[in-house]
Amino acid sequence: MAVQKKANEADYSMEEKIIALYELQKIDSKIDEINKLKGELPLEVSDLEDEIEGLNTRVGNITAEIEELNQLTKQRKREIEQAKDLIKKYEEQQNNVRNNREFDAISKEVEYQKLEIELCEKRLKEYSADVKIKKKLVEDAEAAVADRKIDLAQKQAELDSIDAETAKEIEMLKEQDAKARMKIDERLLTAYTRIRSNVRNGLAVVTIKRGACGGCFNRIPPQRQADVRQNKKIIVCEYCGRILVSDAHDEAEQQ
Repeated sequence: MAVQKKANEADYSMEEKIIALYELQKIDSKIDEINKLKGELPLEVSDLEDEIEGLNTRVGNITAEIEELNQLTKQRKREIEQAKDLIKKYEEQQNNVRNNREFDAISKEVEYQKLEIELCEKRLKEYSADVKIKKKLVEDAEAAVADRKIDLAQKQAELDSIDAETAKEIEMLKEQDAKARMKIDERLLTAYTRIRSNVRNGLAVVTIKRGACGGCFNRIPPQRQADVRQNKKIIVCEYCGRILVSDAHDEAEQQ
């Protein structure tokens, strides 16, 4: 394909390449105008999709934390039951002690288990409070997701409507764009793309109007204007760097 394209490029004169470059600019400008109809919609749709994804991730993370707290709650309840069983066992043993030393030792075990129960109960209250807070966070995040989905649906519908209305025109312009590019060598296309990306209005190729650059409106010297009209080489504006073409191309189209 690259070899074929190079061969095709060689078939065109510099004047034809310059005309093709100007045609390409007009085509891309039309595509730019259509894209302006979309405004910020593509960006807004993308931002909403990212926000929804982030909120869903947040809901998933908080839900996992709640589940972990529920598991810890079950574990602490089991520990409480185990401590109660031990207390009951120790209290029964106290009835059969042989001396005060054994009684005191068992009493210490009973006291220790009671402290364990108190600690577990404290933890249970903390877990319960945390779960309540996290459930509220999940509810708020899910409500936000629902709101964002409504916004997303509206903006996506607007975007889809514009795309549907302009689809045929965009397809036709892209075909014209491809044909124009076939006449232009890679070096010029690279320069054209670079200039377009560096100027605010996307105009990389402009005509000379009333002796001035059609992009920055600075005066172009008469000799430079004459060179541009000859279409023998690429000439750029010394002020803004845009590629200059003769306004004769516009006049030819209007006739």
